[in-house]
Amino acid sequence: MIRSMTGFASLGGALAPHRWSWELRSVNGKGLDLRLRVPDWIDGLEGDLRALLGKAAARGNLTLGLRITRDEAQSSLAVNPAQLDAVLTALAMVEAQAKDAGIALAPASASDVLGVRGVLEQVIEVDDASALKSALLQEVPQLIQAFNQMRDTEGAALHGLLTAQLQQIETLTHKAQVAAADRSPQAKAQMARALAAVMENTDGTDPQRIAQELALIAVKSDITEEIDRLGAHVAAARDLLQGPSPIGRKLDFLMQEFNREANTLCAKAQNSALTQIGLALKAVIDQMREQVQNVE
Repeated sequence: MIRSMTGFASLGGALAPHRWSWELRSVNGKGLDLRLRVPDWIDGLEGDLRALLGKAAARGNLTLGLRITRDEAQSSLAVNPAQLDAVLTALAMVEAQAKDAGIALAPASASDVLGVRGVLEQVIEVDDASALKSALLQEVPQLIQAFNQMRDTEGAALHGLLTAQLQQIETLTHKAQVAAADRSPQAKAQMARALAAVMENTDGTDPQRIAQELALIAVKSDITEEIDRLGAHVAAARDLLQGPSPIGRKLDFLMQEFNREANTLCAKAQNSALTQIGLALKAVIDQMREQVQNVE
């Protein structure tokens, strides 16, 4: 089953005190283009993510976003010894000078000392980036699975659409073959007129040259090869659709070949009915080519 290059998936997770959310999306592209927006303070995370995504997709412009938030900091209280010594020294100095001046001061309590700025500090726990990285990477396979499920669903829809368009091309090719046979009387009349025109200018002309001109006229109106090649391209495209992905590049090449044969058929038509069929072929081929641009 074919796979679309268009997809989207999101996922969220948490490892205290962190929470995060993933978003993975892709659109069509000629090759594989990975664009990652992830925190740069987690060492090695981007490299590991690129390796995982490189195995998950063959073509497309993929964008992976990771947003990490931190809950209110995990913290504890601790006494700053240097600040405590400075405060106690200052208290002793104040009390000594007050005593010398005959001033009685109320004794300072422990809570008074701890209330002085800088004596009691809040200590924030340091993040364990390695544990966070491990938790993040464990979620990536689940994110990629959801992403590919959407691309597979899109691919199934593309498969049905492309199969129907191939059927249209095959039907129109058969109509072109019938129309070519129906125009035989007209083609013979045109050949007779062309022969008459050639014979009117045969004075001193080499008979071999006349034969070459007649053969060229016949080739210019024969669409047998174009019909055969269109049939072969339809068969090749169906084989690709039944094979493993990725097949987008091969299908895109086939669409160029389809278009070339349809253009040649129109150029050789020399008949309104056949011209209309050729134009209808070109329209279907253009529509199919647009859809092929989304196939991985």
